[in-house]
Amino acid sequence: MSQDCIRKLQRATGEKLGKLNSLRGREVQPGEFWDVVVVTAADGGQKEAYELQISEKVDRRELPAGVHYKVFSDPPGSKIGNGGSTLFALQQLHDSYGKTLSRMRIILIHAGGFSQRLPSASATGKIFMALPLGDPIYQMLELKLAIYVDFPSHMKPGVLVTCADDIELYSIAEGESVQFDKPGFTALAHPSPLSVGTGHGVFVLDPLERSSHSEMETTSCLRFLHKPNIDKMRDSGAVCKRQTGLFSVSDTEFVYTDSTYYVDFDTAKSLLKVLNELGPLDCEIDAYGDFLQALGPKATIEYTENTANVTKEGSSLVEVRQKIFRLLKGTPLNVILLNNSKFYHIGTTSEYLFHLTEDEVLRSELGLLSSAFSVNTNENSSGSCVMYSVLDPSCSVGAGSVVEYSRLGAGVSVGRGSIVSSCRVSPGLSVPDGVFTHSLCVNHRGHTRFVTIFFGINDNLKHSVDAPAYMAELRFCGFSLPECLSRWEMEDEVLRFSGDTSCCNLWNARLFPVCSDQEISYSTSLKMLEAVLSGSSSPPPKDAKLLSMQECLQCKNLEEMLKLRKGLYDDIAQGKLIN
Repeated sequence: MSQDCIRKLQRATGEKLGKLNSLRGREVQPGEFWDVVVVTAADGGQKEAYELQISEKVDRRELPAGVHYKVFSDPPGSKIGNGGSTLFALQQLHDSYGKTLSRMRIILIHAGGFSQRLPSASATGKIFMALPLGDPIYQMLELKLAIYVDFPSHMKPGVLVTCADDIELYSIAEGESVQFDKPGFTALAHPSPLSVGTGHGVFVLDPLERSSHSEMETTSCLRFLHKPNIDKMRDSGAVCKRQTGLFSVSDTEFVYTDSTYYVDFDTAKSLLKVLNELGPLDCEIDAYGDFLQALGPKATIEYTENTANVTKEGSSLVEVRQKIFRLLKGTPLNVILLNNSKFYHIGTTSEYLFHLTEDEVLRSELGLLSSAFSVNTNENSSGSCVMYSVLDPSCSVGAGSVVEYSRLGAGVSVGRGSIVSSCRVSPGLSVPDGVFTHSLCVNHRGHTRFVTIFFGINDNLKHSVDAPAYMAELRFCGFSLPECLSRWEMEDEVLRFSGDTSCCNLWNARLFPVCSDQEISYSTSLKMLEAVLSGSSSPPPKDAKLLSMQECLQCKNLEEMLKLRKGLYDDIAQGKLIN
């Protein structure tokens, strides 16, 4: 990517951030911003958690005023995917606003799910992940609103659909604007290497409509491919050749991949018909693969029977896909090619650490800081990221590590490549390299208690075995789970898994002791973690109740967690005044 392209991205992104900053806490004018900001949630508990956080943001003037902020949860029962969430959100918008809905500009942000690949976002939600920029500090919600801040004034009434854990940066020529004014679907497209296309949606464009190679052009799409292999991309005509220096991809060959799309209201009504026709959903629908593959003149019904990319296949999935295909077939799919654009995904611990500590390109494009809204951070801790935290001046944070929403006592050292989230760390403690630690407040037997979960950064919390008898296949910090249990002197006990015992994994393994105090909770869990890494012995406290991460979320006390953050906020604000 040329330096000219990078400078354009930096300038365009800075202008968008500045525009949102000017709107924060101010009453927006009609047409100046979104009429409704919708965030989707997985269930009623997550919905309440999101509403509480949005309410606090509005009260602290961190969001534009005069906007309807709505949180819609999926119905109880089977998981329905982000496609099902889209349909139910449209239904709830229709129920709330009736005919006035057809005059509104709405952004719909999918934030459901429990963030098993980045558990520090599990309790509060990926859409509320902190980012090291902005004053007051940005979370993902503000960044998403900033990225799309120019869209509402250049779009016809309709819905923009996006996800909570990705960032799209783009620049366009001066005087131009991204226009959402065509019927049907209109998707943003980003030039990407073919290897990236295998994990995303890929657009097959009409070569006859390609008129220029500017920073932005709008064309129609013949067909949409969902996570295709490279042979499929070539056979379908999706592979393009780079011809100018305006492109953000350096490869000679590339494809256009998906991120965000707009639906006009006539088409949104068609989607509501889809929901009425389907009835109660009992399978996961993908808002990209299952909607967009039905669009374009060369769309075929074949994809409806391909379940290779499906996490959990419901018995009715193929039938549901075929109904969606028939109801949407013939609907136009327009594509806005953002030739100088970047797509970033921040949904895993490794992605999170890389983008916030090592990725110099994203740091320069977004203006990310090493220390944001924190006090007494050691500026010599290079290559790390500290956000919304209070550190004693004698603390050290290793390169590649992130500390957020935490208090670190005198002499605390954090190793390299680790995450310390929402923790209170006692003076003198040392956090090892490459570990994840996160404290939660939970309701336990009528009292507020604390649990600190800990894993290796690269542990796979979703990898499952069929029964506890096979737990040796589960890896924890590089060791088998039975090895860890031995070091915690738990080998004589039957390790219990919460939830469905035919699906045993680190997510539902009861490993983490419940403690009465946040600081004690951290110290206790750290001793267990150190025992695993050193080969020593450190059992949890006698008679301590052990919870899984899954159970921690079920009994989380979000109000108490937000109170602790409020205490941090006040101390940091006071510290900034003193300094």
